[in-house]
Amino acid sequence: MNIRRLTTNGLLLALAFVFSYIEWLLPELLMIPGAKPGLANIVIVTALYCMGAKDALLINIVRIILAGFTFGNMTAMIFSLAGGLMSLGVMTVLKRTNRFGIVGVSVAGGVCHNTGQLIAAVAVMRTTAVIYYLPWLIVLGAAAGLLVGLVSGLCIRALSSSGNGAGNQIPRI
Repeated sequence: MNIRRLTTNGLLLALAFVFSYIEWLLPELLMIPGAKPGLANIVIVTALYCMGAKDALLINIVRIILAGFTFGNMTAMIFSLAGGLMSLGVMTVLKRTNRFGIVGVSVAGGVCHNTGQLIAAVAVMRTTAVIYYLPWLIVLGAAAGLLVGLVSGLCIRALSSSGNGAGNQIPRI
């Protein structure tokens, strides 16, 4: 890994960690445990488009582990890893199809993040009772994905037009 890529990844990791801290300060949305807007995912989606899937994965895993040890606990870290890995996997596949814009990829990521967390909750808690959250989590994941996708799209366009990040091709939002 060259020094420029390492430095960029470090800066993106720091920014994602700051967004995780801001989210930790926010109250839970709509009284649903763990419901947050996913601000750190702005960095992950931007990294996916500008740096590639491997860098986005590295930034996401390190951010989740750091945030888990700093602001959370082992259970929260497991839920975040499950959601983050499922989300990034789906977003990577959808991005490669070139059939979805940044917002569409991000919405799918938001829904899959919540679905991955719910699957982890079923496994950790050994009960399917938490599945009744699924409709709410789908709606909230789609809304968060929309917000994240719009902001990420603006960031990606700014980086692309400035000669940094995603190269000369500006992806559709």
